[in-house]
Amino acid sequence: MIEHIDITKFDARPIVEAMGKMSFTSRDLSRATGIYNAMLEDPDCSVILVVAGSTSAGGCMDLYAELVRSNMVDAIVATGATIVDMDFFEALGHKHYQALEIPEDKVLALALHRPHLRHLYRRAAAAGHRLHHRQDRRQRSSRVRTAAAPSSAKWASGCQDNAKKEGSLVQLAFEHDVPIFCPAFTDSSAGFGLVKHQVDAMKRGGHYMTLDSIADFRELTDIKIKAGTTGLLMIGGGVPKNFAQDTVVCAEILGHEDVEMHKYAVQITVADVRDGACSSSTLQEACSWGKVDTAQEQMVFAEATSVLPLLASDAWHRGAWRNREKRRFAKLFD
Repeated sequence: MIEHIDITKFDARPIVEAMGKMSFTSRDLSRATGIYNAMLEDPDCSVILVVAGSTSAGGCMDLYAELVRSNMVDAIVATGATIVDMDFFEALGHKHYQALEIPEDKVLALALHRPHLRHLYRRAAAAGHRLHHRQDRRQRSSRVRTAAAPSSAKWASGCQDNAKKEGSLVQLAFEHDVPIFCPAFTDSSAGFGLVKHQVDAMKRGGHYMTLDSIADFRELTDIKIKAGTTGLLMIGGGVPKNFAQDTVVCAEILGHEDVEMHKYAVQITVADVRDGACSSSTLQEACSWGKVDTAQEQMVFAEATSVLPLLASDAWHRGAWRNREKRRFAKLFD
């Protein structure tokens, strides 16, 4: 079974400092850690955590939760899979496992993967029915669907099940008013359930729940406008990365010509720059689009579970988070 790392149980400051005197990825990581600490030390800086990939299932789930608990991030942009297939999955009492031997894929599908995820499909379909009947019938952003749990003992996406695991990312985000955006929310197990909800509603001739991706973009841009100075801590890339970076350009289009580029930016990725894909586009390239300032940015080309615990532990033990003002950006939309 995967055991999620606890960044409070070890102090990475000495090794991160030593890595700063090395070269290659070690030095990149040390500099990235310094930039993240600068975000937390800057009283004007709001931090946006951007997550794509399977780092949560791979052992960083409690790490992300601790960043929220300790006021080290102010908003989150993630894939639907990060929130539903990983965080919500474990909140319902399921686990992620290491394979001692590599079984055939068909065996995995039948014995492990499919039955547990079908639990999520059913929960998402039921949540769609409940949310549609409980709320008005306007289209709403993914922020409402993922973070509007009715209490800390109840669960995300409208599911009313009692939590079997306390302290999930979604629960803590709700408690600390940290909004979560999933701009590709249906690209997850919840997507299957919401499709079923929609098809069932259409068969009945009734209305059904819909998600408004434009509202996602608008609301995160509202946060950027409100925040002013911002920093990005990006794990992986894809839609969440571009979505978070584009808020600067969107704010300008809305008439906020004085909006700042993201002042600080760190990206940890294994994507190869040679293919020209979004996930591997450098932060220097983002500067050319007017999104990210290059004064304090760092690309770290490494597999995230191998370096992110060091960065996060260093920042947690340096303790700048203890003096940070809570942003509570979720309250912007009350």
